[in-house]
Amino acid sequence: MRYLTVALTKGRLAKKTMELFERAGIFCEEMKDPDSRKLIFVNEEHGLRFFLAKGPDVPTYVEYGAADIGIVGKDTILEEGRRMYEVLDLGFGKCRMCVCGPESAQEYLQHQELIRVATKYPNIARDYFYNRKHQTVEIIKLNGSIELAPIVGLSEVIVDIVETGSTLRENGLTVLEEVCPLSARMVVNQVSMKMEQERIGQIINDLKTALKEA
Repeated sequence: MRYLTVALTKGRLAKKTMELFERAGIFCEEMKDPDSRKLIFVNEEHGLRFFLAKGPDVPTYVEYGAADIGIVGKDTILEEGRRMYEVLDLGFGKCRMCVCGPESAQEYLQHQELIRVATKYPNIARDYFYNRKHQTVEIIKLNGSIELAPIVGLSEVIVDIVETGSTLRENGLTVLEEVCPLSARMVVNQVSMKMEQERIGQIINDLKTALKEA
């Protein structure tokens, strides 16, 4: 039996994912060792290999078949636009992708004005403004704290992930429009889905059951 390889998003998402896998009866004790220098963790019983990757890299590993399965946020799936199947909403890591800015920026959005939009997610922002709102905007990609952009006058609004909105409020910003809801998703390589349909299907069903019981 060949190993099925699972790419997990580093950090909180990986921890939550492994808790879910455990509820589904799939354990990987090696991953719990904080001092481990290993890159790949194996569960011999189920023929599974796990590895940790940065969020934006997970869809790449899955599309190219280096991982059969990936666990990653919906924001990353939308931004990366890779060819793969999204098969399951895991329901954790819930937040929203929103257009935010000072209250005064609301009129720019209503009147379809040409504005600057700062974001870590240029593809999501472009799709939202061009294809859904039919508003022409200039998109500025940033990597750091996006909230700064409207405060220092780099942009009128931002497109960013909002969990509680407290950072926005502290900086005099607010949610102006919601782009889409986000959460952790399970994605599968297109070839793996055909070749390993039975095993992957079993994992999906086990996880669905564990989610229902939670």
